[in-house]
Amino acid sequence: MSFLGGGRDLPEFYQKSPGATLSATIDKYMYISSHDYFEKDKLRMKYSKTETVDSVDQIEHPILKTIVKKLGFTGGLEVSSIADIPAGTGLGSSSCFTVGVLHNLHSRLGRFVTKEQIAREACEVEIKDLGEPIGKQDQYAAAFGGLNLITYSANEEVSVEPIYLKPDIHQALQDHLLLFYTGQSRSASAILDEQRKNLMSSDKFDRLKQMVELVWKGREALYEGQMERFGGLLHESWLLKKGMASGVTNEGIDHYYNLAMENGAFGGKVLGAGGGGFLLICCPPEKQKGLCQKLTEAGLDHRDFKFENDGSKVIYAE
Repeated sequence: MSFLGGGRDLPEFYQKSPGATLSATIDKYMYISSHDYFEKDKLRMKYSKTETVDSVDQIEHPILKTIVKKLGFTGGLEVSSIADIPAGTGLGSSSCFTVGVLHNLHSRLGRFVTKEQIAREACEVEIKDLGEPIGKQDQYAAAFGGLNLITYSANEEVSVEPIYLKPDIHQALQDHLLLFYTGQSRSASAILDEQRKNLMSSDKFDRLKQMVELVWKGREALYEGQMERFGGLLHESWLLKKGMASGVTNEGIDHYYNLAMENGAFGGKVLGAGGGGFLLICCPPEKQKGLCQKLTEAGLDHRDFKFENDGSKVIYAE
């Protein structure tokens, strides 16, 4: 769940100016399992479809194909995935999948891998090997877990700073946030690809620099427990983000967002690259009942969530 700075993890930005993002992980999970496949000369991959193939090169799923090949599996392997959230909804499911598969198969080979190694390898798979026009935030968020300020340097170094809030402030943040599913999914790659091209414009680049400044202000607001200020920063960031690419918002999203603001919200944003998926709203608890009623009547689906401090982890291995 990216709060501030999303898109500042793109190399087109941080190679010219330091990038930063503020994000948290929540209790919506991606489960990856693997075991010996009965036919030793075949591979079976199970996700939204099932593939049974004779060789790695025949695997259709690009992430699975890349990782299975990288780690040297040639047969006798079955990998399955189950997700709480569908793809294309702005909660980083693709990178969670990549991180989970890497962690699972490294563990299967008896290797201990650090959070940093998993995140770095996931970035290599998605960005370098597959050429996806995405940043590094989701991979590091999924691997490390928790509430973090992540910075991105021109030398490709990524630094993860955990944000430890007092228990009452942490609870206040939880209590002020609402999550709504718009029912729309979108291609993050298409939006981010346009955004990358738009960075050639000095106006767009300046927008991103302003959005990075909001990350540091957001951290300060959280440490001080200023939820109204934090919501206002989300609003300011959303207004800047809307001008970064044509697919970030649409008439429907603008209607939902404006409806939230008219019914007591401090601010909010569409999660991920934009264009659909989940709408995050920061709203004082006393205004939430009326706001939820208005947005659900408008067609949105309110989804409960809680923060999750753990990143990728092995639940069971033998």
